[in-house]
This record gives sequence, structure tokens and C-alpha cells, in this order.
Amino acid sequence: METPPGLSLVSVLSLLGCSLQVLAAALLTHRYGGRSSPADRWILLWLFYDVIVHLTLEGPFVYMSLVGTVEESEGPLAELWKEYGKADTRWLVSDPTIVSVEILTVVLDSLLGVLLIHAVLRDKYYRHFLQVTLSVCELYGGWMTFCPDWLLGSPHLNTSNPLYLWLYLVFFNGLWVLVPVLLLVQSWLRLKGLHAVREDATRADKKKL
Repeated sequence: METPPGLSLVSVLSLLGCSLQVLAAALLTHRYGGRSSPADRWILLWLFYDVIVHLTLEGPFVYMSLVGTVEESEGPLAELWKEYGKADTRWLVSDPTIVSVEILTVVLDSLLGVLLIHAVLRDKYYRHFLQVTLSVCELYGGWMTFCPDWLLGSPHLNTSNPLYLWLYLVFFNGLWVLVPVLLLVQSWLRLKGLHAVREDATRADKKKL
């Protein structure tokens, strides 16, 4: 199988795996979110994908890092993380900061994601509390993943290869910045709208008196 320069067979298979995760999220959204608004269906698509990634990719990474290192591990998922490790070598050697963030991500963010899916589907009153909490957790995870290395001058990041820089580092990590920010904006607008409705109702009650 021929691949473009810089794009290895492992890269292609890894990207195919990511595409299958998106497909699984889309099928789950179609199955459970059919009665939701268009905006909520997009949010559900993201949430299903988010949880799938945390559990099926980052979960195995945490396990490999706790029992050894990715570099020493074998198997398809180990090869995927070794490929990503070409862009950020910390993922190969059980870096304490990375592993700590990923433990929190796999346990807490996955749980919050599942609860938020339920809240969106059932229109629960705590939906936006969870949405804000999850979004902040995702942004904090991204910050703590990269900021320590930036402060050292980014010695572990390979930015010389366009594939590693723009696809692995910028695109895939950027998703977990852009989408949480958009969700925070949506929650802010929704909560602002609810507050305005309450103020209007209060003014109407005062006029009656």
C-alpha cells in the first residue's frame, strides 16, 4: 500500500480508526438524538465522539502507561500511540504530567460526558451546569498537556514535520479547544436567555401589584 511522503501505513490506519469513531458517534446520535434540535444533535455527535475517544483511545493509553510505557507496549493501540509519539515524545515514556491529566480525562470527563448526553436527551435542568463543567475540564486538560512543555521551550514537540504539527498536534488537539469554547458560548447564551425570561416575569408580576 503506497502512502504519501510522511504518511505511514500506521498513520493511515490510525486515521481510519478515528473515522470509524466518528461514524460510531454519528450512528449513536441518529439512534438516540432523532427528536433533538439540530443544534443539540451536533452537540450529541461531539459528546458521543468525545466519550468514545476517552474510553477507547485514552483509556488504553493510561493502562499502558501505568503498567509500563507505550514505547514498550505492543498491539494496534500501542502502534497508534507510538505514531502520535512521533509528534510528542512524552506520550511514549509515561510522562507523569501527561498520565495524570489522562487519568482525570478518562475517569472524570467520560463520566461527565455520559451524564451530559443523558441531560441533553432528557432536557434536564442541570444540562448547562454539566456542559460548562465538562468544557472547562477539557480546556484545563489541554492547557496542562502543553503548557509545561511550552515553558521548557517545547523540547518534546516535533514541529518540523507538517503532518505531525498540523494534523496530530494542531488539528486533533485543537478540536478539544474549539468545541468546548463553542459549548461554553452556547451555555452562556442559554443561561442569559433564561435570566432575561425570569426578569421579564418578575417585572410583569410587579406591574400586576
